[in-house]
Amino acid sequence: MSAEKSDKVHSDVLASARQACYKARDEFYACLERESGKVASECASVGLLYPAECKKFRANFENSCRLAWVKHFDRLHCGKKRTQRLLDDNELRRGPLTLPQQPFTYKPPAN
Repeated sequence: MSAEKSDKVHSDVLASARQACYKARDEFYACLERESGKVASECASVGLLYPAECKKFRANFENSCRLAWVKHFDRLHCGKKRTQRLLDDNELRRGPLTLPQQPFTYKPPAN
């Protein structure tokens, strides 16, 4: 098996494509902050939940950036929010994030 060297430059790593990616990313996270009081009903990568109002921004973000970049930015955002939450002065908001309660799928046997 011979490895062929490719001189092809991927267009999504060029400066103009990166700028479009950053713009789409910033629009999505701005929507998350704007709509933070609403119920998060959509699931993104790395467990990030977001409201349905941000769905079009999320689609644009995913279409403008490489999948690895999207996951990376989601991880950064979740880490920043977690740190902010732990350092928050408001006692009601302090502590770990809680996920919505899911119904149990396991039911103990009846006696």
